[in-house]
Amino acid sequence: MSADELSTPLGQKRGRLRRFRLPFTATQAIATVLGLFLLTFLGFALFNNDPLGGEPVARITLKPPAPDDKKEASAPADKAAAAKPEKSQHAEAKDAAPAGQKTITIIDGSKGTRQDVVVSTGVDDKTEAPPAEQPAMAGGINPRLLEQSRYGMIPVMAGSLKPFSAYAMSTEAERAKADKMPTIGIVVTGLGVGAARTNDAVMKLPRAVTLAFTPYGSEPGKLVEQARAKQHEVLLQIPMEPFDYPDNDPGPQTLLTSGAPEQNLDRLNWHLSRIQGYVGLSNFMGSRFVATEAAMQPIIREAAKRGLGYLDDGSAPRSVAPSLAKSLAMPFGRSDLAIDTVPTAAEIDKALARLEALAKERGNAIGTASALPVSIERIVSWSKSLESRGILLVPLTTAMLKSKST
Repeated sequence: MSADELSTPLGQKRGRLRRFRLPFTATQAIATVLGLFLLTFLGFALFNNDPLGGEPVARITLKPPAPDDKKEASAPADKAAAAKPEKSQHAEAKDAAPAGQKTITIIDGSKGTRQDVVVSTGVDDKTEAPPAEQPAMAGGINPRLLEQSRYGMIPVMAGSLKPFSAYAMSTEAERAKADKMPTIGIVVTGLGVGAARTNDAVMKLPRAVTLAFTPYGSEPGKLVEQARAKQHEVLLQIPMEPFDYPDNDPGPQTLLTSGAPEQNLDRLNWHLSRIQGYVGLSNFMGSRFVATEAAMQPIIREAAKRGLGYLDDGSAPRSVAPSLAKSLAMPFGRSDLAIDTVPTAAEIDKALARLEALAKERGNAIGTASALPVSIERIVSWSKSLESRGILLVPLTTAMLKSKST
């Protein structure tokens, strides 16, 4: 036995080659590949000049404008031509279609096939109104009476035109009739949160009944559109601090006496943006807030500046709203009584009778109610024979203007 055989480990043959090992593990290799992929993706995202993020782009060729308008139209045309169209569908507009229609050529970017489609523009070219006369929003909302805020569109005056008068539902003939006989305005409050109860109020109550919406609810704007379509005037209720706040909390963005005026005005703008087409504001709770002049004054001033009216629900005897509204000569009303404080048919009928007596005594009265089924049912029944008793049921704007004149 040789020395080499003695030095060779048992079970191994002499001369076996040593195993080759890579200088890194499989885990390290996978991590390196993922890191390179991540760096490539970040580099593409940071340095790729594609503001559209790879979205499909439509290229539209329009009819050349009149000579005077060429300069104005050149910039938009250049931007359209610069958009990335290679892998997306492109459309070119033709002008051979009849008035009120456009022919669109759709081009498949991958196949190169073309398809002409005639679409309606919705407006006859011969009868097209000037842009300033075309309403930009549905539901009878005048775009001139809106301005953009950080939360959305909020009401604003346009010259002498105010939302209070623009969205009033009385005609001149109805207002003239109201001047000659006692009138009652009814406001049903707290709408917008319960869709079923709100729909009952919208559909069942006479159109002269004004509907007040809180800014809460999943789709308050749609419910307001339905109310205005039924010719109900609309109020927006603003949540304000009651005396027992926060045990009794009106809801998010409540106006607080401890808040700075700028903070409360910012919260007011949030509420104002929730719905459109209202004639004025009213307090939602707020017994402490409406009695605090330093807190209330900026709110009333802002409402007056935006051409809105204000209804005090009458729940706070020390409310400063009447004197503040009078100093600003803004449309104002104060509820004389809540007709369903005791929500039974008999007590509601008694409250409505007291409201009639006030109207005959003073010429005008305003009542509030909730949207309880019994309240709606009694108001509907009471209103049917009201005019035969010499009293006219009127929208809130008419009642406010009559209160101011008397």
